Amino acid sequence: MKKLKYKNIQAFVFRLWEREVSGEEISDKETELLHQWKISIENNLDKKHMEYSKERVLLALESYFSQTAIHHHPSGFRKYFYQIAAVILLLITLGSVFTYNTFFKPDVYVAEAVNQKVHLKDGSVVTLFPGAELTIQKSFPEDTRVVDLKGDAIFSVAKSKKHPFIVYAEGFSTKVLGTVFKITQTGNDKAVDLYEGKVAVSSAGVPVTFLKPNQKWTNFGVARTAAVISFKKANQSTIGSASLLSLSFNDVSVKEVADVLQKNYNIRIIYPKETAEKKITVDFTGGNTDENIEALAFILGLEVHKEKHTYILKR
Repeated sequence: MKKLKYKNIQAFVFRLWEREVSGEEISDKETELLHQWKISIENNLDKKHMEYSKERVLLALESYFSQTAIHHHPSGFRKYFYQIAAVILLLITLGSVFTYNTFFKPDVYVAEAVNQKVHLKDGSVVTLFPGAELTIQKSFPEDTRVVDLKGDAIFSVAKSKKHPFIVYAEGFSTKVLGTVFKITQTGNDKAVDLYEGKVAVSSAGVPVTFLKPNQKWTNFGVARTAAVISFKKANQSTIGSASLLSLSFNDVSVKEVADVLQKNYNIRIIYPKETAEKKITVDFTGGNTDENIEALAFILGLEVHKEKHTYILKR
């Protein structure tokens, strides 16, 4: 239904109140409008907020309309008491919608077809890529600096010794005090690129990863997987070669581990089909290609035979 300003709603409700106490009938159209308002209010407010608002209204009414006053006016005031209470309850509920939208409802920013810059109250700037959605609680940044992100975005975070800046993405989170970084989310593939400062990346099932500038955290699209890639600058304007600094898997299938190794090392791995779905936990940090394939074979109880860029694991 069409949204009205709170003052207009207030005036309309009081007009209905006047008609009630004067004995005039409320039209069918006005009754229908009140019913639509009730449905709209219930959709916009969560149950806890509605119950809290009703309790406050009823407590307030008790102090204004005592049992003594009703006793001395059995025929007239009792009728008006319930009518007035109902109207005030409606008015306060409408006011609760206004209060919720103004003071409690999170701010949501969505980038449609182009990038959108969002300037936060703490001085941080978020650049949302097309399709990205950023949700910010009303308490930001007084109580905490926590935001929720769907899609891809670049964060330029203002420094704060009091509150760390935390981005909850889809399945992982990034925590910083002040830095510039980019979050990328494509299906199951998650990544954090750090340009300035330091960040801590948390993801279910793997240890917290701390990044330095020109480093990237990624899960390669595999759950319970974490890797850090370092990008060395060839000069001030371009990024040079990339090297894999760490790579770990926690309870991940052999097939998924082999796929990641093959893509990153540009090799081929042949292994027994019956081991494909076996879950393993392994950390390849610090090893070269040959050493890491040897480690994989050792975990599976297999031997390695190398033919150029192909590693054959067999019994």
